[in-house]
Parts: sequence; C-alpha cells; structure tokens
Amino acid sequence: MNRERLLASRVPRLHYVMLIMLLAGCGGSGGGGDGSPPTQYNWQVPPGFPTPREDPDNPLSEEKVALGRLLFYDRRMSINQKMGCADCRLPALAFTDGRTTSEGTLGDMHPRNAMSMTNVVYNASQNWANPNTLTLSQQALVPMFGEVPVELGWTDHEDEILARFAADPDYASRFATVYPDEENPVSVGNVVKALVAFEMTMISGNAPVDKATYQDQPEALSDSARRGMDLFFSERLECFHCHGGFNFSSAVDHDGLVFEQVEFHNNGLYNINGTGDYPHGNQGVHDVTHKLEDRGMFKAPTLRNIALTAPYMHDGSIETLDAVIDHYARGGRLIEEGPYAGDGAKHPLKSSLLASFQITEQEKRDLLAFFDALTDWEFICDPRFSDPFGNLPPHSDC
Repeated sequence: MNRERLLASRVPRLHYVMLIMLLAGCGGSGGGGDGSPPTQYNWQVPPGFPTPREDPDNPLSEEKVALGRLLFYDRRMSINQKMGCADCRLPALAFTDGRTTSEGTLGDMHPRNAMSMTNVVYNASQNWANPNTLTLSQQALVPMFGEVPVELGWTDHEDEILARFAADPDYASRFATVYPDEENPVSVGNVVKALVAFEMTMISGNAPVDKATYQDQPEALSDSARRGMDLFFSERLECFHCHGGFNFSSAVDHDGLVFEQVEFHNNGLYNINGTGDYPHGNQGVHDVTHKLEDRGMFKAPTLRNIALTAPYMHDGSIETLDAVIDHYARGGRLIEEGPYAGDGAKHPLKSSLLASFQITEQEKRDLLAFFDALTDWEFICDPRFSDPFGNLPPHSDC
C-alpha cells in the first residue's frame, strides 16, 4: 500500500483529522494577539501569471506565512524529531530531495519520488496519482498521519507533537497571534493551515524563459535554449500537450479558472511482461480506483526548475534529463530483463500524445538548454523560502 492509497483505505482516520481541522481551525484570520488586525499577505505574482486561488477558510497573513515557514523546517514536526517537512523538500533542489524515492523519519522508504513544491499553489491536484487529493490541506495530512510508510509519524502522537510547540514560548506567542480568537490555538488544524499558507507563497516565475516571454528580455534566452523551446512546443515532439501553459503542466488551478484541469497520463514507463502492469503498489490512479484502465496513470508535474530535481518520474527511475528525452523519443521505455521487463512503448493504455520521434544530438543539447532556462535562481535563493534554523544550506550558486 502506498501513500496515495492511504487516503482511500483509511478514510475514518482522515475524516477524524479533518474534523479536528474544522473544529480547531475555523477562526483566526491572522490578527495580532493584542487584538490588532491581521497583516494582509502581499502576493508577489510574477508577470504573466494568474492570481492564485485563495481558500476562504484559510486567509493568508504575513504572520501565518512566517509561522508556516518555521513549522515547515522544524524537525520537531516528526515523532522522533529527526526530520521536518523540508528534509524531503530541500530548497537547494527546488524543494525535492535528490533521492530515487523518499525516506520517512523512521527509515521507511516511500514508493514515490518527491515531487517539487515549485508553484504548488497552482496545482489542480496535489500528488502523483490520487484524484481525490485536490488541496494542499488534504495533502499535508498524508505525510503527517501516513502509516504505510510512516513519514512524520503523527498518528496517535498528535498531543505529544503539539505539546512541543505549545511549550515553546516563541511558538505559543506566534500561534496566539495568528489565531487570536481560539482558546487552544496550537492544534492540528492550525498547524496544517500555517503550513499551507507558507507553501502557497512558494511561487517561481522569473526564469530566463519568463524574462524572454513575459518581461520583454529576449536576450535572456540563449540561441540554443530558444531552439530548444521551439522543439518543446513543436508538434513533432508534442511535449507541451502535457507540460504547457505558464506552469508547464496540464493540471493547473487558479482564480477565475472555470474548467477543472485534473489530469493523469500513462507515459509508457512500464509494461511488465506485456500485460500492462506497473510495479505492484505503484500503479498510479489504479491504486486508488482499482480500475484496470487507470494503470500507469500519473500526473504530469510542472517542469519549472526541472534541471535541479533529478531523478525523474514518479518512482525516480530515470536518472537524467538526457535519459528522459531518450524515453520520450522512443515512445516508451524498454526494460529488457529483470522483474519489470517489458516494452512500455506497447502499453495498451499509453497516452496517444506519446509518439516516438527522431532527434539529433544538437537538438537534444538545445532541448536541455531550454530545460536549464526553466531554472529560476531568484526563487531557489529567495531568503523568504530558506531554512530559518540553518540545517539545510542553500544551493552553492546562491
């Protein structure tokens, strides 16, 4: 059983947690503990980007975002105090962890690769393969309360973990300031709301591609990157069908958007023994719906900052962007031997958009230059998103 199936298989527990959120976190818009009004958060939306969709039950304030940042990096968020949210979301790696698949605080290995948190506020769905996890609040509960595998280990230890923060004078003051109308502001629901507030602000939109596209700086793109961009948006390669738009993803949500854009695709990564199977317990949307037609269906994540987020795919099974290009050029992956042997290009459910193509070595270099041009160094090095405890160093280029 994987993290996404946890949502479907442990409904009573998660409903209980959601009830805690509703009972404990409905008040508190971010005002001061002394009755002062909240400091409204000032959105810094990049040129060409839509306005994020805010949750009316969780209005942002500067104080709430600051609290969420502390919680995101604090290792007291785990049962054994050995890791925080950020230990699987390193700022130097565009908020991924560089592992094939992630490891929980007790050493349990996760079946999935850590998806980048770049622009999560614009996601229409919040993980690799659960069509029911649509909000950041829903997503936050999974690493907190997941048991197979254990990630942070909150299950049956809520009171113990919350007590750490309630006993810390700085945290106690911050929770009281952010949630001034509550008698016991240090609650599961309020922790989740603060985490979500911080995550919503992690917006990246100042890469060389953005400067050339939205900021009238055509010189920001090298000739090679520009050729790569033309290839990316060509019908020959068809990359843009799944990774298009301002966020280079087909699954986006924002203020004013009318149509739901929750999408999952089979990209021919596996076809075990020619049966259409993916590795057990890691079969995408199928693990939630149990429908055969959902085998191998996964989200197409944003490609922003993609050069920093290796390894790739939902299970981290492709190590480099060069190899990713080869995978799509072939139209699916061929695994010639071993337990996962099979030809993904022949998967019966493979997306019709995934057709093989010919690409020269120069074109591949151009495409890689374009991927490099999706790196937003201002975002990666932004002190607003850095570790306030100094445990996780910034990227060496910052």
